Order: sequence, then structure tokens, then C-alpha cells
Amino acid sequence: MPPTALIDRPTNRGPAATVRPRPARPPRGRRILPWIGPGLVWMVSAVGTGSVLFTPRVASLYQYTLLWLIPGVCALMWVMIREAGRYSIVTGRTVLEGFEQLPGPHNWAVWLTFVPQLVAAVAGIGGLASLVGSALSSAVGGDHTVWGVAFIVVAGTLVAAGGYRRVEQVARVLAGLLLLVAVLAALQVAPGAGTLAQGLVPRIPDDPDLYVIVPWIGTILAGSMGIVWFSYWTAARGYGGVPATRQDDQMAEADGSAVTSDEERVARLTSWIRTMGLAAAVGVVGGGAVLVAFMVLGAELLAPAGIVPQGVDVAEDLSRLLADVWGRSGYWLMIVGVLIALGGSVLANQDGWGRSFADMTLVLARGRRLPWRLGDRRTLKRLYVLVPTGLAPIVVVLLVRDPVTIMSASGIVAALHTPFIVALIAWVNRRQLPESLRPGSVVTAAMVLSAVFFAGVGTLQLLSL
Repeated sequence: MPPTALIDRPTNRGPAATVRPRPARPPRGRRILPWIGPGLVWMVSAVGTGSVLFTPRVASLYQYTLLWLIPGVCALMWVMIREAGRYSIVTGRTVLEGFEQLPGPHNWAVWLTFVPQLVAAVAGIGGLASLVGSALSSAVGGDHTVWGVAFIVVAGTLVAAGGYRRVEQVARVLAGLLLLVAVLAALQVAPGAGTLAQGLVPRIPDDPDLYVIVPWIGTILAGSMGIVWFSYWTAARGYGGVPATRQDDQMAEADGSAVTSDEERVARLTSWIRTMGLAAAVGVVGGGAVLVAFMVLGAELLAPAGIVPQGVDVAEDLSRLLADVWGRSGYWLMIVGVLIALGGSVLANQDGWGRSFADMTLVLARGRRLPWRLGDRRTLKRLYVLVPTGLAPIVVVLLVRDPVTIMSASGIVAALHTPFIVALIAWVNRRQLPESLRPGSVVTAAMVLSAVFFAGVGTLQLLSL
């Protein structure tokens, strides 16, 4: 396939192809490191329940026995999200549209992405909101389910109205401060280097509780749908130059120089892939450091006291992570941090799932006339925010009062679904990208390893049931 055979394909085939014009050349000069800021932003967005909830639970039960999994899974996650970003950079589309073009029964891959994620969305939003409700209950009293339901209503209203962006930006900054505080607290109580080094030696704890371990693995950093969302994030950050629908004169206007050859286009896209990979690396390394910090806090503060964060008082249990270091001020730092970090995750996930479900619906309905105004992407997004990430999670919160139980279900779905998502991304990149821009054999092997690893974890969970 010629180098520009895919680059020149129209990108307005579907609803997800909403990439805006942007510079065709990666930033240079004073912005020699344009990947640090975006990488840190992604890190704060990605670090959620896997760090704040599940890592202390794992550390409380097994101390540093499973520390080795953090760098291992983070390395696999870097490969997975980088490959999702590669597809968007080269084609100007999200990987969801790549799934649509795979051979076989019509839209089979989109359907097998859509249905499991509906389950994950209901459990994920319900669990996050229930955790927020637990924190509010600890802070001001009252029933955590009432607080959780109220938060879902408020967050869903903000997302549906499109007025949550500023709230999300503030929440992201404050969540970043919480993560920094957690790292500083972990440095104060951290054991010697020898203890941490022993934790990096791969071993399995005696009588492992997969119900605790699998949700943790499934939610480390991005999770299954987070890998797909990285392709949205890549486009939103402006990686990839101009979309393929732009003509050469428009490209020259945006870049200030004419595009003279296929080789130059390939070189520029390769440079964008490198920049995106560095941004992903910053986010993954930073996120891994935060995971290690919460593991240290759980192993040093919760394990000796025999506390495993669980039940309706989970936020109160988590507050011990900082209260035992900085007293009452640490307690309130953790309570407020849970509210901000996980509350911000509710907003981001409602928006992300609502947007993705709308895109998948329009892909599945392509060529058909949808009733009412359901052919409009914004209307569809609002509908999905209202039902799968609004009303359905409210029902779950009211029926299942334990936040940890709800979040664990979401984490298990993520772990089970990840190998499928990874295999699809590897397939579309090898099949649909031009040879000069597709992943090499080493990266493809790493993707296969990622799929096998998560498939093995999911299989163990199913067998344990």
C-alpha cells in the first residue's frame, strides 16, 4: 500500500471523525517538550479508583507482594494506549471507526465493544458515585446512598448541559494536588529500598483473593474503555497534523511550508507518533508512581491495623492513609481528595461514555433513518448520559449499597474486556495503516502479550466463580 493511500482517505465517514484542523508539524523551538504537560494532564485523568480504592485494598491484604505488577501493567498500558493513539494520528479517526471496517459480520466488533461497555458504564458510574456518597457521609453525615444519587443527578445535569468543563478543569487541578500529597505522605512512611526491591520480584501470594486483585488490575490507569478514549484524547490534543480531508494548499497554509512528498508526510506523522508516545510515557510513569505511593500507604498504615477499605464506610477507612501521617488535617485532605478525584471521574466518565455510546450508535445505524432527533450526536449523547450513566446507576446505588461491590464489578468487566479491545486495536493497525506507519513486530508482540495477560487474568476470575 502506498504511504499516502490511507492518509489521503476521507475522514468524514462517520460521527467520530470530528478532528479539527491543527498544525501539520509537531511543536518545536521553545516548546521542545510538548509532551510533558499533556502527559501529566492525562495522568491526572487516568488515575482514579485503581489508585485511590483498589491499590490500598491490595496493599492492606498482601503488602508489597504484588508490587511487581504495577510496572508490568503500566508498561503494557503504555503500549496499548500508544497504539490506540497511533490509529488516530495516521487516519484522523478514532479506533471505533477502525472497528467498523473489520471483515466479518456487519459491525460485529462495534457491537462487542458497545454491549459490555454498557454494563461497565452502569457499574462504574454507580460505584464512583457511591464512593463519593461515602465521602460526603463521612464529612457531613447522612445516608451515603442519598448523597450518591444526588451526585449522579447533579453530575449528569452538568454533562448533559455541556456546562461541566470548568468544573472538570478545577477538579483536575485539585486531584493533581491530592496525588502529589499522597506521594509526599508515602515518602514519609516508606520502608527501606530492600523491602520495595523484594516486592518487584514476581510472586503470587498464598491463597490470593481474585475478587480483590482482578478489579485492581482491570482499573490500573486507563481500563478497557480508557484505551479507546485515548484515541479521542490524541485527536483533542492536536496530535497528527491536519486531517486527511485537508488539501495540500490548506496544509501549506497551516504549516507555512508546502508538503512536497509522501516521505515528508510519513516523516511528520512518525514525529507525531513519537510525540504522542512520549506524552503517554509521562502519564504512565507518573501514574505508576502514584500507584506505588498508595501501595506504600496501604501496606504501612492499613495493613498493621488490619483495615481493608470496604463497605459503606470505605471513605472513612481510606482517610487513615493520610490521617495517620498528618492527623486531623490529613483526614480532611483525604476526604476532600476522594470527593474531588472520584467526583471528577464521574463527570469525565459520564462525558466519555455518553460520547462513545453516541458514536457507536451512529456507526451501527449508518444508512438508516433514526426516529425523532436520534440522528443528532448531541441528542444521542444526552440520552446516554441520562439513562446508562444516569438512571441505571441510580438504581444500582439504591439496590447495592456497598460501593466496593459495585466498583469491583466494574473492574472485573474492564479486566475481561481489555484483551478484546487490545486485539482489535492491534488488528486494525496492522490491517488498515500503511506499511510505513503501522507498528513493527516488537510492538505487535507487546500487544499480543497484553491481550494474553489480561485474558489470563479474566479467565482466572471466571474460573474462581
